[in-house]
Amino acid sequence: MVRPVRSIDGAQRVDLPALLAANEPVILRGLAAAWPLAAAGEAGADHAIAYLKQFDGGRPIVGYTGAPSIGGRFFYRDDWSGLNFDAARVGLSAYLDRIADHLDDPDAPAFYIGSTDLDTYLPGLRRDNDLSLPPPSPGRAAPLASIWIGNRTVAATHYDLSNNLAVCLVGRRRFTLFPPDQVANLYPGPLEPTPGGQVVSMVDLRAPDLERYPRFAEALANAQVAELESGDVLFYPALWWHNVEALGRFNVMVNYWWNDAPAFADSPMTTLLHAMLALRERPAAERAAWASMFDHYIWSGGDDARDHLPPAMQGDLAPLDPVAARRLRAKLLQRLNR
Repeated sequence: MVRPVRSIDGAQRVDLPALLAANEPVILRGLAAAWPLAAAGEAGADHAIAYLKQFDGGRPIVGYTGAPSIGGRFFYRDDWSGLNFDAARVGLSAYLDRIADHLDDPDAPAFYIGSTDLDTYLPGLRRDNDLSLPPPSPGRAAPLASIWIGNRTVAATHYDLSNNLAVCLVGRRRFTLFPPDQVANLYPGPLEPTPGGQVVSMVDLRAPDLERYPRFAEALANAQVAELESGDVLFYPALWWHNVEALGRFNVMVNYWWNDAPAFADSPMTTLLHAMLALRERPAAERAAWASMFDHYIWSGGDDARDHLPPAMQGDLAPLDPVAARRLRAKLLQRLNR
């Protein structure tokens, strides 16, 4: 049986340092229950839709629409020839009307608006619907707030590069979370194309095929599940895999993404792609040797590589700042463009 995510009742604020230090998922029960959007949802889907329409900024958003046959799970086609849904630029209010037209349809298409920037596309909504978060540390970027809207849908198991605060506001959601060390047991799919911009597990959590994906049983043994009601806030760290089920006939979630890293830091995904080019096809003994090099220069945090050197001799081994990061990036580009 999958164990539940730890819950905290009665939290009055988000203690980001404590959440990051714990480095595990946790639910802050009812923290956003007083938000007007949550209240509109409690009054009914029509009230929530009308409330959202007030903030339509007029910019087209991306609406994802799948046939009833996909069961709400945005994924690949059965013959692997592409994705099993269509994506199109649509007006927010018009797309909300499409969802409303099918609220009571037992065979409704799957409608989904994913990761849409709040301040750009629904300006003003955060005035009364926002988490009070501490300002970012110097040199760190502020969290990015996004909204997710749809009917009964499933976001296939995937990971994000950022820490996440997921605020369930309308409907209910179920997150099934897997720690990063379960990556091999989740059978990740191709790097591209992907249903939503991130690699997804090839295993359907609703009906896992353990003959084809036997190691998924080990992933399930390490999974945690978070059942979210309106007003609940779920925190989970970067790189935790998560399958997300929207369970109500109309569902809205707001999330906050951020990294506790300097704003000048490049995406680690760039490093992974370059490692495929530079390291993956080398002999096993060489790969093992390079693993030791990464332990020394990277996974140690850099201290082991520089502490025995005087500052004047540290060069690229010295702690990075924005100027040093630009210099290192220019050196990398020069080498890549040879």
